[in-house]
Amino acid sequence: MPGVGGVPGVSEGPGAHDVGLILPLTGRNAAYGLRMRDAAKLALSAKGSPALDVHDTNAPGGAEQAARDALSRGDAILLGPLTATETSAAAPLAVNAGKAELAFTSDSTQARPGVWVMGLTPEQQVRRMVDAARATGRRTFAAFLPDNAFGHAMGDGLARACRDAGLKEPQIVFHTMDTQNIDDGLKTLSAIETRQPAAPEPAPTDVPAGPSAIDPTGETAPNPAGTAETGATPPATLGATPAPAPQAVPVPPPPFDALVLADTGLELGRVITALQADHIDSSQVQIMGPALWKAFDGKLGALHGAWYAAPDAHDRMGYVAQYRALYRQAPSPVTDFAYDAAALAGSLIRQGGVTTQALTRADGYMGVDGLFRLRPDGHVTRALAIYQIQRGGGARIVVPASRDVAIRPS
Repeated sequence: MPGVGGVPGVSEGPGAHDVGLILPLTGRNAAYGLRMRDAAKLALSAKGSPALDVHDTNAPGGAEQAARDALSRGDAILLGPLTATETSAAAPLAVNAGKAELAFTSDSTQARPGVWVMGLTPEQQVRRMVDAARATGRRTFAAFLPDNAFGHAMGDGLARACRDAGLKEPQIVFHTMDTQNIDDGLKTLSAIETRQPAAPEPAPTDVPAGPSAIDPTGETAPNPAGTAETGATPPATLGATPAPAPQAVPVPPPPFDALVLADTGLELGRVITALQADHIDSSQVQIMGPALWKAFDGKLGALHGAWYAAPDAHDRMGYVAQYRALYRQAPSPVTDFAYDAAALAGSLIRQGGVTTQALTRADGYMGVDGLFRLRPDGHVTRALAIYQIQRGGGARIVVPASRDVAIRPS
């Protein structure tokens, strides 16, 4: 029998379900939503777990109607929706109903008391890297970021992290996709014109002209115009001591010792070229980037020494094995948030109920991606590992994620 606003085959009785899950089950984001639904079902598959009440945010009325339906059925907590736009529509309903919402967006601006952002946010990544960089003595931060929503989120995260750490305000430059704009913007940020050493003065030639390898008789006719011929090489004087080759003058470091990037794809390639032209490398500057680099870090050998912050892949191996055994495919990373949210909700309901005090316990919870804590303001802190890109591509963990004691939802 079809459910009211839910999925076919579920009971219609009010209060029959405990965990409301609102996700896109149809439409262009259905592939994500269906896998996340499966992850939540896996998290609540143990005997005695509360039931799952699933609603499609792509149905008529969208996320707002999906949330309204879930709440009207007496669900104790709301999990989802997926995007920031959907969260902004659903959150006021959850707050007004006095029900906690664990949203899957990575937009930290959606966080508020009672609504937690479960996605891996730019702020979480930047804050982790700033803390690690400070531990290695870095104090002056800058950022060269794409002029889009993600780039601005990384920039805002860097500014907050530096402010909270008592560091001076970072210099942040945004760029378009245009190559010239990237080149000009990085030149300004790196102050390359003031760092570039002046060209060496030509060495004086005191040896009089005479026979040479080009003119053994020493009788070459003078240039009637009195100028050097185009492309001609000055003759070396036989018997004279050759002048020493000029030594390369090292280029001083830029006016920062840590630099945050956020580009991917072709734009990242253009940024890397500009970094090389402006003499910015890991020997003087700790370059840092987004967790998105993890998907293609095998191609980032040109950025060897750079960091990104991401969950420790080892933490989720058990979850991946369970998911694959049940569904015959590997879970995508976004499913991790649905699993953790459902496991946490189920654990709290079994232990007596969902309360803000329980959700925000100081020692946090151990999820499939490691330790996470829900703060009273709706933000979530995550214990991320620091990965370093290797010279031949790929990355290894150089700063492990925190292993503080935490409760594992059960």
